[in-house]
This record gives sequence, C-alpha cells and structure tokens, in this order.
Amino acid sequence: MKGVVLAGGLGSRLYPLTKITNKHLLPIYDQPMIYYPLQRLVEAGIREIMLVTGGSFAGHFLNLLENGGDFGLKRLHYAFQRGEGGIADALKLAEDFVDGDRCVVILGDNIFENPIVDSVEKFRKQQDGARILLKEVPDPERFGVAELRDGKVVSIEEKPAHPKSNYAVTGVYMYDAYVWEVVKTLKPSRRNELEITDVNNAYIARSSLYYDIVEGWWTDAGTFDSLLRANLLIAKQRSGNKEFSLI
Repeated sequence: MKGVVLAGGLGSRLYPLTKITNKHLLPIYDQPMIYYPLQRLVEAGIREIMLVTGGSFAGHFLNLLENGGDFGLKRLHYAFQRGEGGIADALKLAEDFVDGDRCVVILGDNIFENPIVDSVEKFRKQQDGARILLKEVPDPERFGVAELRDGKVVSIEEKPAHPKSNYAVTGVYMYDAYVWEVVKTLKPSRRNELEITDVNNAYIARSSLYYDIVEGWWTDAGTFDSLLRANLLIAKQRSGNKEFSLI
C-alpha cells in the first residue's frame, strides 16, 4: 500500500504568512505542519510515500524532509503540481507511483489527535472500493458533507449552504485502483477545480465507499483561525492534555 501527501496550493487564505514559504511548512506548535500527516502514514505501516506539492517554494520541502530519513523512510518521492487544479488534480500525479496498488491519501494541512491505523487496517482487509474518515463538526458548510442513511454514505456535497448532516469529510481518502479511472473522467467544478468529492461520489454510485468516524479531535489548518486552533490543540496534547495556558 502506498501513501500520498497532498501539499500543493498557494495558501492564499494564510497570506502574508505564505509569501515566503509553502503553507504546509508553517509551524504547528513544535513541528512543521507537514510532519503530522507524514507521521500518521508511517504509524499506519506505510513506507512508500509520495509528496505532491507545487508553487515557488517546492524546494523548501526537499531542504526540510530530504529523503524522509527522519521518518524511517529509505526514500521520499516527490511530484510537482502546476497551478491550482484541486485535490483530485494533484492526486492524478501519483498514478505511476501508486502503480496499481492501493493508496492512502492525506491532505498536508489535516491534523488528527489519534493515529489512523485502525482505519487503514480495515481498508487493507476490505475487498475493494474506498474508505473515508468523517467527523461531526459545528461548521459543516466549510467542508464536504456526508449524508448518512442506514449506516452508509449515500451522498457527499461540497461546501453546501444547507448541509444534510454535521459530518464533515476529513482529509484522508483511501482508494483502490478504480480511482485512476474516475479522475480521468472528472470535469472542473464551478471553482474550476477537479473535486475529490466527485471521486468519492463515484465510489458511492458503485456502493463501494465505506467510512469510519474519527475519534478524538481533528482540524485542518488552512485559515488563520484553524491554524491557531491546530497549534493550541497540539500544545495541549504535548502537555498531557492538561489545561494549557498562553501566559
């Protein structure tokens, strides 16, 4: 099984912090943001990992991560995404690397309190299809939102004005080889991006999308508010979940 970390984009919502480096290299408490998704993949037993990035600061990842030795990897693979074509567009760059294997895709700005090992193991054992992680949130309109019925995901809507549930699709996606057929058929959305939601809905249409509910906290770190939240959550975790004070 292969791992793919998506760390492209311009990080415009975090400007001017992203004027001099990639968003995914900003600090989350005591580590660069990109360390957290890499650690989750390695914890899950994945040793072949590709990082997809882009923009003017792509070389900064090489300077920081080198060949992945700090994570116990023999080699960390890289791919370069031109422009901002969306998550699914970035994923397309990993097809040759994955080479027909299954893959676990994680967004570079997603941070989970707990390991994702159990979900990855469930994915290893399922016959085919895809698996996603959901989390109940107070602001689902910011995310892709899953509609659940009878223990199944029956639809996913991207950033809906009127969400059908409070279950956000987090930035972990697990796919079999069918994903490469899907991404080749995608059309740009109204945001002019290839949407990962469309990929997941294609699996729903085949009745082969499974899900787990995330235990513990989860956050992205793509806005000033969520970046601050991620820092505070990790700081509290590092202190043994004691009450954390900024003073």
